[in-house]
Amino acid sequence: MLFNSFGYLIFLPTVVLLFWACPHRFRVPLLLVASYIFYMTWKPVYGLLIFGLTVLNYLFGLVIARTEAHRRLWLGITVAANLTILGVFKYAYFTRDVLDQGLSLFGKHCPQLPLQIILPLGISFFVFEFIHYATEVYRGGEPVRSFPAFALFASFFPTQIAGPIKRYQDFIPQLSLVKRFDLKAFDEGVNLILFGLFKKVLFADNLAVVVQTSFQHPELLSSVDMWLAVYAFAFQIYFDFSGYTDIARGSALLLGFKVPPNFNLPYLASSIGDFWHRWHMSLSTWLRDYLYIPLGGSRGSRLSTYRNLFLTMLLGGLWHGAAMHFLVWGAFHGVLLVLHREWRRLAGGMAWLKGALESRLFHLFSVALTFHAVCLGWVFFRAETFASALAILGKLFCLSPAPQGLNAWSLSLPATRDPVIFLLLPFVLAALFAGQLLSAGPGGRLRTASFPAGLKAAYVAVMIGLLIVFSPDTSPRFIYFQF
Repeated sequence: MLFNSFGYLIFLPTVVLLFWACPHRFRVPLLLVASYIFYMTWKPVYGLLIFGLTVLNYLFGLVIARTEAHRRLWLGITVAANLTILGVFKYAYFTRDVLDQGLSLFGKHCPQLPLQIILPLGISFFVFEFIHYATEVYRGGEPVRSFPAFALFASFFPTQIAGPIKRYQDFIPQLSLVKRFDLKAFDEGVNLILFGLFKKVLFADNLAVVVQTSFQHPELLSSVDMWLAVYAFAFQIYFDFSGYTDIARGSALLLGFKVPPNFNLPYLASSIGDFWHRWHMSLSTWLRDYLYIPLGGSRGSRLSTYRNLFLTMLLGGLWHGAAMHFLVWGAFHGVLLVLHREWRRLAGGMAWLKGALESRLFHLFSVALTFHAVCLGWVFFRAETFASALAILGKLFCLSPAPQGLNAWSLSLPATRDPVIFLLLPFVLAALFAGQLLSAGPGGRLRTASFPAGLKAAYVAVMIGLLIVFSPDTSPRFIYFQF
């Protein structure tokens, strides 16, 4: 079930109504059943897989908490079991293809897999939350004794497909609170859901048309148009994923739950390190706490720190997808983080640079440079193969005209020539700016209460009107559902 589907329009109000009508003791079972219904509308059989993973990790958590002599061993078994299941579903074909390419050098080939494997939705996010839970229990955290509470932590429907990645210390205590309906929180939730749909349907889905055509046929574009297509994808993936997060957080708020924010204006980052503090923040902090720090973090030599940074991003890229271009995307960001660390070290020893580096002009230059570095990384992320990513990069840096005067916009969106689009553009941008103010600020604190009711009502009316005018014929699923 997609957030941007008619089914969810029926499902969410039904669950919210039943939730607030139920006595407190029935609310966790209700949400648990609703979450499995939400997940199993896709492929019912995979509900059994997620349930099995939940039982396994619940039992492992209790064993880790009770065992004194072999806690590290049990943690290793838990992590290995989760990664093995993830590896079978997500990396079986990738591993087979790599082995086949190696064997082909000797004139042999790897046999085909006996079964067709379909990647379960959200399995990467499930696994990361399970590893987080086992690690925190190993470090001394209190395990979750109630199985329904633990099962809901894993399957909570607003976050189960694409996050944000929750921390059990934050989520589980909310289950024991006797919640009372809060009109202010409900209002904030509705605003977040509407803003998320606005970003997804109005921006991401319309940009997707241009991006799809451009990345499939870079040979039809000029270098300038290819750059425009890359910019289009940069904003498509931001609006798509941050729109999902807004809907997820808004849906949770309707039920009285708070989940962590995931974005904080990432394209205003002034360095690649700053970017990863603003982009997909729940994943960034997970990679820091459960990969970078266990690898050694910054505790060793400068070279070991750089190695740990690179390996963390390399594995982060592989987590996003079982393909060489995702691996290269992760390695690219690893190299950028290493270069940023080295730049800071070298610049810190040059007193004459300090004034220039703190100037507003240099800050603007850093924001522009960081944005374009991220955009180059997005080429590897979006391209279907590593070879096509190289072809697109070649087009970007080889100043060439398009054949017969074609461009991505004329190929994909002839409707953009309609003057009404340009007349409505200021209203679109104003609604986007207002929505950003109305959504979460740094730290996830909502700010809708500071706006007069009349202004918020006008904002909602404009948003609904723009959604009706600009909605494409179809709305594809969210990009991060594939991970």
